[in-house]
Amino acid sequence: MNDIKEMIKRARESSVALPRISKERNAEILFKVAQRLMESEDKILAANAVDLSKMDDKNPDYDRLKLTPERLQGIASDMKSVANLPVPWGKVISETTRPNGMVIKKVTVPFGVIGVIYEARPNVTADVFALCFRSGSACVLKGGHDADGSSRAIVSVIREVLKEESLPEDLCTLLPAGRESTGVMLEAVGEIDVIIPRGGRGLIDYVRDHSRVPVIETGAGVCHTYIDSKADIEKSRDVVFNAKTRRVSVCNALDCLVVNSERLDDLPAIASPLAEKNVVIYADPRAYDILAGNYPETLLRKALPEHYGMEFRDYAMAVKTVDSLEEALDHIGSYGSHHSECIMSEDEEAIEIFQREVDASCVYANVSTAFTDGGQFGFGAEIGISTQKLHARGPMALPELTTYKYLVSGDGQTREG
Repeated sequence: MNDIKEMIKRARESSVALPRISKERNAEILFKVAQRLMESEDKILAANAVDLSKMDDKNPDYDRLKLTPERLQGIASDMKSVANLPVPWGKVISETTRPNGMVIKKVTVPFGVIGVIYEARPNVTADVFALCFRSGSACVLKGGHDADGSSRAIVSVIREVLKEESLPEDLCTLLPAGRESTGVMLEAVGEIDVIIPRGGRGLIDYVRDHSRVPVIETGAGVCHTYIDSKADIEKSRDVVFNAKTRRVSVCNALDCLVVNSERLDDLPAIASPLAEKNVVIYADPRAYDILAGNYPETLLRKALPEHYGMEFRDYAMAVKTVDSLEEALDHIGSYGSHHSECIMSEDEEAIEIFQREVDASCVYANVSTAFTDGGQFGFGAEIGISTQKLHARGPMALPELTTYKYLVSGDGQTREG
């Protein structure tokens, strides 16, 4: 435990070095890390292969864990994208001059040390470092056992470059994968400024419930798509297929298709492409009756209550029939996770009502929920999708990784009374 505390302490001590380097050098170092990651492909993929060998390839986390040359190229590309973005600290949010001549500036500043606890996602290791580094903060990382070898290979490359650049290696600190590290992080008041959990509902709930350090909650994704009475069926078919099957293990994947009863006859056409990917459908009675004989029997099940509000993270989803937009809103309000929700409709009034009333960080109209992603939003990368309402909401990128302080200047003013 003392060793873990010492690692966190060194990260805190190292954090003062980062805001002192120029913004240009900051970018240059990120470009160098990105290049070195690509040059270290064999090393990183070999470590990843060892991690993969310990996991059942039927596990929904297997896809999240797996690295390929193309995915590693994507990780490096995302890091370069972050490097090309403006640094978010040092910006004047507001400036006022008081009647006595006192000038008050509200200015963005780095957090200092950001802790991230995550599961089988080695790409998170590189993304978090890039975002924290560009936003002026050290990062303390605690990954899961499943991806430990992959994450350590990536961190070794990062620390190698930091050392070459005469910067503290502890700006990127990866703690041991055991639970003890999580406990120490959650108690690290004064050393870690904020903790961000990335993973399933169990991890997020545990961190929120036990941390003494402030937490930004990145929620599990229980995502819905509502087929309105005036939906375009071709668009709906394509959006549903993409949202469900692009990558089933990610938090923006579709979990529940909500269908207006007026469009039930179109459900087989919407669902048909899903059979190509062997997507299991858990349907309510009305949807089941329509799909029976029009969707493979081996892939069609009757929905149980627990299938609504479930984050499947697999080739499976629920279907719920409603009789109105209001009923769809009620269902999403009851079972959604405030992550990403979509309406398919050509009715502008219905779209306006849906986007106004749905309580989620990202609300789509005629667009796949797969776009809830920092890169897709033009943010370079993301540290997570925040589903809370304080400080940050939605894809968290560079601007969300800063706080602010007030700079107050005067000419000898004193306060009377």
